[in-house]
Amino acid sequence: MNIDEAALRAHLGARLVEEDVATRAPLVDIVTTFDRPEPAPGPGEAVPPAWHQAYFHNTWRPASLGADGMPLETGVLPPLPLPRRMFAGMRQTYHQPIRVGDALSRETELTALSVRSGSTGTLVFTTQTRRISGPRGLAIVEEYDLVFREAVHAGTANPAPRREPAPAGLVWQREITVDPVMLFRFSAITFNPHRIHYDRTYAMTEEGYPGLVVHGPFLLQLLNDYARDCRPGRRLVHFDMKAKAPLFDVAPFTLAARPAAADAEVELWALTPEGTVAMQAVARFEG
Repeated sequence: MNIDEAALRAHLGARLVEEDVATRAPLVDIVTTFDRPEPAPGPGEAVPPAWHQAYFHNTWRPASLGADGMPLETGVLPPLPLPRRMFAGMRQTYHQPIRVGDALSRETELTALSVRSGSTGTLVFTTQTRRISGPRGLAIVEEYDLVFREAVHAGTANPAPRREPAPAGLVWQREITVDPVMLFRFSAITFNPHRIHYDRTYAMTEEGYPGLVVHGPFLLQLLNDYARDCRPGRRLVHFDMKAKAPLFDVAPFTLAARPAAADAEVELWALTPEGTVAMQAVARFEG
């Protein structure tokens, strides 16, 4: 597929500013959905890392949605001729906590866009930089990577990504079982209408997946929380995660972690049921 990369890159620097309030109700939903062993924070208390995904819903009207449930045009992204999208990674810096009750502002900027060719055809890689501020100033900066791909013909299996073996020396491991209810709840918490996460028929027949796809931000949430569980009582200040392969609701998968060479860091992975790498991350703590 021929794509005018220069025309797409002309959108670099596009910005969008949104407002929200850090309410408690969706934090209760997160505790319930992930069965967290901690109470939801109350008024004035800090919102745990990654839980801010419950805010800044994108309120797309029905007429603006495509066949996959996602909008045809999204905020700072230009219209793209590639219909399939996947979470590719996230880098988060936590400057200070958001607190329940804070009035929030988020500025989103399109900071990178490139066109490449891969085994599945033409790909467009994008990065959106989000800066979230509250009444005490800048709270979170995150760089959100998405990749857009060509359509898969209905009934065709999705090509399997390259499999990387799990690393050695894993100190902590936890088995995770997801089900359609859990994935639907997370879609509701984040107001994510992408049908691959809750519509099994669509995911399997239209996009060639073996089952429902586990959201990239769902795994981001799991790994952020797991990092805190591995280092209780320490403040997470930076989190860097890269997607390697998708995960599905057809079998349990594993979270794994080990201390990094630097005392303030933990290396983490989400492993497929076959024991290969689906996500890899590094969490850095204060001090």
